[in-house]
Amino acid sequence: MSSRVDFLHAGPAVGFDQPFEMLAACHERVRRSLDLLQRLHAHVQQHGVDAQARDAAADVLRYFDRAGPAHHEDEERHVLPRLRRAGLTDLADRLHADHVEMGRLWALLREPLLAWTGGRTAPLDGNVLLNYTTHYQAHLAAEDDQAFPIAQSHLDKASLSKIGEEMASRRKSL
Repeated sequence: MSSRVDFLHAGPAVGFDQPFEMLAACHERVRRSLDLLQRLHAHVQQHGVDAQARDAAADVLRYFDRAGPAHHEDEERHVLPRLRRAGLTDLADRLHADHVEMGRLWALLREPLLAWTGGRTAPLDGNVLLNYTTHYQAHLAAEDDQAFPIAQSHLDKASLSKIGEEMASRRKSL
């Protein structure tokens, strides 16, 4: 594990003028952050809360405390309503329920990570971590394979531009 995780701060190759490509790029950052979280857990079990663990915990917290909620908000505003209009209410409801459950699980993981950033030991429940990562990975696959293609179908350039502007505007306050 490196002491600095630059990929969490690097922007994707796409911008808000391509909102669905931006959402997909965010999914790649989520996957990398989940991988970092799993490696961090193993590192702390083996080496304790050292400087590398403190830095990595801060990076994971920053991503899932700030970027993750903004991403979910984007989906709640721009993806789920389009799924419902397309008659896919079960899929939209499932994705919404996933957001709620991932938020609940994140709250359980967040506390030990906060301790680790301060150099304090705290137990992180491996079962909660496994549930969180497994749940998130299934959620990402459903969005990539089903939700995003359906939600962006039949959107004209002006609609895509408006979505991108709204997404960018929400991030100015982060």
